[in-house]
Amino acid sequence: MLRTLLQQVPYFTSDDVDAFLPLWKKEVQLSRYDFLIQQGHVEQGLYFVTSGALRIYYPLPDEDICVGFGYQGTLLVSFPSFVDGKPSAYYIQALKRSELIGITKQDFMQLMEQRPNIKRFWYEQLEQALVGKIEREVDLLLPEPEQRLQRVMQRSPHLFQYIPKKYIASYLRMSPETLSRLK
Repeated sequence: MLRTLLQQVPYFTSDDVDAFLPLWKKEVQLSRYDFLIQQGHVEQGLYFVTSGALRIYYPLPDEDICVGFGYQGTLLVSFPSFVDGKPSAYYIQALKRSELIGITKQDFMQLMEQRPNIKRFWYEQLEQALVGKIEREVDLLLPEPEQRLQRVMQRSPHLFQYIPKKYIASYLRMSPETLSRLK
């Protein structure tokens, strides 16, 4: 699956793909509610979700705030920890049985230095993530739950195929009951 995704990147050469694939050595299998990373641990890898669904959340005393999701065909990481090497403030938890493959930060950084196309790919992924985070920030600033739901449904309708509604409700900062009423 990862090979297929990488082969779709128009500027990747077959040498880029062949250099990139063998570095995804870490195979991770998670049962429902297992953690990929827990708060306080330093993120050491970048992951590709081959199956399943996961949530990224920030814990508060009275609730967990979902800040993102991973599902089949997506890259997943506790990004602030991956970038700055500090302990993660977030948890990444499987919502159902999930399988991932991972590349170490060291291998990834070294490959980016050797292969400009890999660096370009990473920067494009970062740009897309930044645009997504800005869109999410707008979503959260909207006062009406209907508006937040509508924007997410337009931008990411596939979430409703992979993610249980109670976690989508948390992501939208509304109760599960409000989400059910609106949907």
